[in-house]
Amino acid sequence: MLASRLERLSADSRYARRASGLRGNILKVLDETDVGSFIADSRLDLLTNAGFDILRKAAEDIPDMDAFLKKFDH
Repeated sequence: MLASRLERLSADSRYARRASGLRGNILKVLDETDVGSFIADSRLDLLTNAGFDILRKAAEDIPDMDAFLKKFDH
C-alpha cells in the first residue's frame, strides 16, 4: 500500500524524485521477501518511516482550497 501511495505523488511534487527512489527500494525488499530472503526489521522500519514521512510532507504542500476560495468570496 505504501509503495502504491508513493507512486501516486504528482510529478510536480518536490518529493516525487525521493518518493520514486524509496518506492523502488520498497519493491526490492518485497521481491526479496518473495524469494525467502531475510529482511532486517530495522531496514523495514527505515523504509516505512521514510515513506510515510514523504507522504506527510507532500500532503502538507497541498494547498488549502477552502482558504484559497475564501479570498475570492465576497
